[in-house]
Amino acid sequence: MERPFVEITGVAMRYGGVEGTLALQGTTMDVRKGEFIAVVGPSGCGKSTLMRLVTGLWPATAGNVVVAGQEVTGPLSIAGMAFQNPTLLPWRNILDNVMLPLEVVEPHRRRLRAERATYEARARDLLALVGLGGFEQKFPWQLSGGMQQRASLCRALIHEPALLMLDEPFAALDIFTREDLWAVLQDVWMARRPTVILVTHDLREAAYLADRVLVMSSRPGRIIAERIVDFPRPRTLETTYKPEFVSLVHDLREYISAARKGEEVVNA
Repeated sequence: MERPFVEITGVAMRYGGVEGTLALQGTTMDVRKGEFIAVVGPSGCGKSTLMRLVTGLWPATAGNVVVAGQEVTGPLSIAGMAFQNPTLLPWRNILDNVMLPLEVVEPHRRRLRAERATYEARARDLLALVGLGGFEQKFPWQLSGGMQQRASLCRALIHEPALLMLDEPFAALDIFTREDLWAVLQDVWMARRPTVILVTHDLREAAYLADRVLVMSSRPGRIIAERIVDFPRPRTLETTYKPEFVSLVHDLREYISAARKGEEVVNA
């Protein structure tokens, strides 16, 4: 059997020394190459902490994090990240914002000057894929929030990362824009098939996008449930109104409700 692309085994994370806050404890999960995983749970359960450990931004207090067969000991160049806020640089146009990781991540940094036309073509293709063709020379302040988030997604993908980490990327958007971007993200994933870990509070979003949904307990966070999402792709908004979809969302909500109350939940 092929080894998982992401392996998290018995991970703990404590902030502020031995008397500090224990954010994660005994957290274990695997993600297969090319799989789309969503992680949900109560506020403060350590979802974003988990993201930082996987990408090597923070070291774990205990346990092991392995990505692509290598123990994570520092920031990963094979990972792309998108956050709740687009964090686009206001003095750079959209094309230059999307290309920013190429100025930092090797080996693209070494190649950028000689192969700039090739990289620009890649950026333009990405922008067209998310519906931003023709906006390359616009500045962030000239775009709506949803358009900025599309550009942020392109920036996370420009260096063709094997692992895409999404930390509530649509949470700040209105529901209509958010639903539009679910379809955009699904299209991008189906076209490129990176391994994706999505952190979200939106259970409909998790069920719409993911192959599997993992539920975390209250702090200190650990995985307490797993649900396979087997609705055929491409999924549409009509999918979210089907009884089996509504039932899955309700099931996830029950786990989170129990976790918030501190009730014991058996991993399923």
